[in-house]
Parts: sequence; structure tokens; C-alpha cells
Amino acid sequence: MPPDHTLQVALPVPLPRLFDYLPPIGQAASPGDVGKRVSVMFGNRALTGFVAGVGPPADPGLDLRPADALLDAAPLLHGELLESLHWLARYTHAPLGEVVATALPVLLRQGEPLPDTHAWHWRLTEAGLSGRERLRAGSRPRRLADLLAQHGTLDEDVLDLHLDTGRATARDLGKRGLAERFAAPPAAVAASPRSGPALNDEQQAAADAIFGTSGFGALLLDGVTGSGKTEVYLHAIADCLRRGRQALVLVPEIGLTPQTLSRFRERLGVPVHALHSGLNDGERARTWAACLRGEARVIVGTRSAVFTPLPEAGLIVVDEEHDGSYKQQDGIRYHARDFALVRGKALDVPVVLGSATPSLETLHNARSGRYAHLRLSRRAGEAQPPAVRVLDMRKRAQQAGLLSDTLQAIRQALDAGGQVLVFKNRRGYAPVLLCHDCGWSAQCKRCDSPMTVHAGGKRLQCHHCGARQAAPPACPDCGGLALQPQGIGTERLEELLAEQFADVAVLRVDRGTTQKRDGLAQQLAKLGDTPGILVGTQILAKGHDLPHLTRVAVVGVDEGLFSTDFRAGEKLAQQLIQVAGRAGRAGKRGDVWLQTHHPDHPLLNTLISGGYHAFAEAELEQRQMAGFPPFAHLALLRAEAQHVDAAQQFLQAAKRALRAHDASLEMHGPLPAPMPRRAGLHRVQLLLSSAERRALHRALDLALPDIHALPEARRTRWSLDVDPMDLY
Repeated sequence: MPPDHTLQVALPVPLPRLFDYLPPIGQAASPGDVGKRVSVMFGNRALTGFVAGVGPPADPGLDLRPADALLDAAPLLHGELLESLHWLARYTHAPLGEVVATALPVLLRQGEPLPDTHAWHWRLTEAGLSGRERLRAGSRPRRLADLLAQHGTLDEDVLDLHLDTGRATARDLGKRGLAERFAAPPAAVAASPRSGPALNDEQQAAADAIFGTSGFGALLLDGVTGSGKTEVYLHAIADCLRRGRQALVLVPEIGLTPQTLSRFRERLGVPVHALHSGLNDGERARTWAACLRGEARVIVGTRSAVFTPLPEAGLIVVDEEHDGSYKQQDGIRYHARDFALVRGKALDVPVVLGSATPSLETLHNARSGRYAHLRLSRRAGEAQPPAVRVLDMRKRAQQAGLLSDTLQAIRQALDAGGQVLVFKNRRGYAPVLLCHDCGWSAQCKRCDSPMTVHAGGKRLQCHHCGARQAAPPACPDCGGLALQPQGIGTERLEELLAEQFADVAVLRVDRGTTQKRDGLAQQLAKLGDTPGILVGTQILAKGHDLPHLTRVAVVGVDEGLFSTDFRAGEKLAQQLIQVAGRAGRAGKRGDVWLQTHHPDHPLLNTLISGGYHAFAEAELEQRQMAGFPPFAHLALLRAEAQHVDAAQQFLQAAKRALRAHDASLEMHGPLPAPMPRRAGLHRVQLLLSSAERRALHRALDLALPDIHALPEARRTRWSLDVDPMDLY
């Protein structure tokens, strides 16, 4: 068989190479097969890979297997997206097959055919047409039934525009046999954006800068909380639609997606497609296919949405670009913001990075002229920035971590008709269960960390490995009964506040209450516009518009003031500014009550007196002197093993391999990770640092083949994280 008939296949396995296969029996390979998915046998496993190339085999003497089948009539991956995935594999030094598997929806990576991209509509059944008059007048089912009778059919994407909880009401009618959901072919929809609030001069200048960006350009939209960044996005997207192009908007959390979708659908006049982990596999595959075919014009999604095909791209927006959730922390460790910039350059379209607290890397790029710097320095409309009051907690009595002054302030805000956010970035009831007789504490048996107390002290859970167990009735060490939860979590705050303020709703917003689909939106809907209290973690600090929130109480910031992580100050500053920005976003003046044992700490004083940019300027100076990012480039080799010696030996061997190729590379370690044991495995790490990005990648390119071949590499689980966000 001619050598150029070999398929070079990328497979989702942790091996940095391509695998040669003959074409399926009875077929001939050609360059047109590149980008198609292919089904092959790998050992005794059936895998779905994709054809990365066609050419002579790497080893002509091998007896090659034929592939089972080519799964696509035309390449599924091609052009810009395929080239960008090649770039990502090179940058993260990850196998191309695993990168492609990360980029594809689950059904497509499993070999399922590209789905049809029809639209879902609702219509009344015969029973609905004849029986809608029997529905209670004015009820939501009756109102929706009347709308369906009037219009004949309605697109599912616009139901919520016509009626609150329109989709849920339609499903209710469907269960009663009064309405049915059916598939309709996608229709070409002409964009007809609705007008919104008039832009102020700063917003208009920012929008004009985006309109005037021809081809690729990175633009930092740096606006204080409540300054109307979303309005600028909407104007930029409307302009993109008028030019007949697609727009991709990334948001950091699933919880932001429903709020953003609702606002975008109302204003843009076209279906807005969602992509996030809360969708089922079929929904994600259909949306991805609609993007590929150019039918999806506006896509709003979380981190993984950065992999959507954009054949007619016009604009990419990364909202809350500073947020750590854009970095994938396992598998292929990519950063969605950075990959969005790579794709924007390849697609030759503007990329807008929006934040009230830009990451120091992004600010450094803006100040050095790599990014255009667009500033929104004041809140939109009549909204005023919140006042900040610092409360000294030293030698003062507390109830579940709250001072009496804070409780009085909460009551005053409620009596004035406002809503209050009590912010504590630790879920659960308490961080640890402690015996006051002997000092025993409930530790996770698989991790070097205490188990968090949940359910009012009845259940213990490790937030690192997920292990759960019932709280013991007595101390396992001394048999005493003096077991008490120590510290404060959101559940404990919720319990206290529900007791203290029984006349209003107290709602907890953390991972435990928002796991279900649209869980956050449902929690916020329970509060509505009536006085009440939200107890929440960082989920509530991310871009939510809470117009009736007038007071924020921040509990427990001290943990972040003395962390060993060099990014801890930046993360804490961003968190405080973001959560403070939830207050006073409408016409009502807001304020922030900040409890701390360190009221004179330089970070707090700088934030309060000079704001985030004063902090960022001082922090960048310290980073430069210390040789930390953005003035250095890092990579982290992590090793995990049942026995710590195996992890140490692997990293020592990897260090020798790296040193053999670049003696100038700075290497720190091997050292135990800040959490030395997790999920039963000992964890050791080696930190690599270089002043030049190219030098770091050159050393990795040269050394990684040797590292993969190490005998020690087969006795440990290891990973490489380029540009790590957490050195945990």
C-alpha cells in the first residue's frame, strides 16, 4: 500500500503523539480526511479520534491496523478552529487528541453524528384549543394558552419574553396534554435590536472604540461596578449583528447565564444560544452544531464555550475577565480568556475584556499598550458608589461571626425597605468539628485537611475529595461529649439570621443551594423586590444586578490577608470590590460594612482610600521586584502518588531532564504542595520560572519527550500546568 495512504490519528490518551492507521477497508485516504472523526481500535478499546494528517507511517516496518470507520462526510474540525486547537496543544504541551476531546461536546467526542439544528416551538393541542377557556382567568397557564392561540406557535427561546417562567409554564401545559413541543427547521432571523438606555459619554466612547476596531484588537473595558459595561456589550453586539456576523460572550459562572440570556434576548431581537455545563449532552451538541453551521448568531456561555466554531465571527466578549473560573484546573489546563484572545487574533475580530477589577496581567498589558484601555469611571444613571465602613472585631463579642453593630445595621436596612447581602466565602456550617476536652478535630482520612461541618453539625464533608460521613456522637479519642463546630460558614450564618430576622426571607446562595439547573435564578426569584437577606459566597460577587440591595456585610476577610499564595492579595481585592459593588446599583444609596481583626492592614487601607487601581499599581511594583507574573512566566509540574518517594523521585528526574536542556531555567523544588495529601495521594510539585516566555516553552519542548520516557513517570500521576493560577 502506498505510504501516503496512512491516517495520522490524534486519540484522547495521555501520550504526546499521533498514531498511524490504515484507512477503513475499501476506502482510500486523502488530505480531505484531515479534521474528520475516526473510529479505531486502540489496544482492546474502541476510541473516537480525529484525523490530524495523512502521510507516510512513522515506522514503515509496523503492521498497521485499519481504522474502523470515518465518522464524518466532511471535516468536522477545519480552518481557524483546527489551527487554534493545534496552538493550544503546543502551548499547554498537551496531547492533541486530548485537546480536541476537551473542545468537542460529549456526544461528538463519543462518535455520535452531528445533530440536526432545529428550533423548538410550542403549540396548543386539540385539547388545549378546546379547553383553554376552562383555565383560571389571569393565571400563567391561561395567559400562555391565550398567547399560543393568538400566535399559533411560539419559539421556545422567546417564551420567557412574553411571560415570566414561560418555559416552565409551557412544560406544565405539556404535562396536562394542553400543549406540545415540536421541532421546526431553523429560520433565518433578521436582527432587530431594541433600543436601550442612552449611553453616557464614557460608555459611548468605549462603544465607538469597539465599533472602530477593524480586524483584531484587544480592548480592556475597565469599568467600576454598576458603570454599565453590559450596555456597551449590547451596543457592540448589535453592531456585530447588523454586519451579519456572530458574537461570542463568555461569562464566568452558570448562574450569570440566565440573567445575561434574558437581557440579551430582550434587547437583540435574535435567538441567543447558551452553552454551559448545566445543559444536557444533547442540548450542548445541538448548540455547537448550530454555531458550526452559522445559525447561532449570539452565543453566551461559560469557559468551555470558547471552543465553539465561529465561521462568521465578528466579536468576542469576555465578561469578568479576571475571574479564576476561566482557568481549567484539571485535564487540559487552558485559560479561556487567553484562548479567546488567540482565537480573536486568528479570526481577525475584536476581543473585549470587561471587568471592574482587571487581572494584573491584563492591566499590565493595557498599560504597556498591548491592549486598548477603555475606562468607565462612574456608575451609570443616578447610582452612587457605596460607602465603606470598617468594623474592628478585636475584643468584641460576636454571634456566629457577626458583631452587634452589624446586626443593627442589617435591621436598619430591612426597616428601610432594602435588601442585605451577608457575604462569607466559606460554605457549610463550620470549617471544623473540634473536641473541647482533648483537642481532637475531624480530619479527612484521605486529605491533609479538616472536614467541613454541614447540616447544622450532623454531617461532615471534605470539600477537596468529596468524602462524607455522619458527625460522631462523641469524641473518637477521649469519648467526651464536648464536640463543637468551630468557625463560621454560610449555613451557620443562615441559621442565626433566620432566628434574628424571622419577619423576612433569609436565603442562602452557595454551591449547595444552586446545583440544580437555574438554581441561582430560582433562589433570587424567591426574594423578589421585598426586604430580605441573602447569605452567599463568591457566587454572588460575580456581576449580578441586585437593584434592591442597599447594604453588604462582609464577614471573614482576614484569611486572605496573610496567605502564602502570591496572588492572594489580588484575589481578595477583587473579591471585596466585586461584592461591595452589588450594593446601591439602582437609585438607592448603598453601603458596605467590613468586619476585620486587622483594620489597619495596608491592603484594606489602599482599597478604601485609593480603590482597586491604587492597589493594583502597588501590587504590580511588588510583583516586578519579586519576579512574579506578569514579569515572569511560570509552569508547574505536579506529581501525585501513593508513596511520597515515588513523586519525589519522578520530579527529581524531571528536574535533571530540564536542566540538561536549559541550565538557566529557574526551578524551585521538588517541594510538598501546600496541601501535601489529597484523595489519598501524596502531592509534590516543581515550579519552573523564566523571564522569557519563549525560553520556558523551548525548555519544555526539549525536555518533555525525555520526561514522558522516564521509568519514574509510569509510577506516578503527573501533570503540567503552564501559567498556573493556583500553587496549591
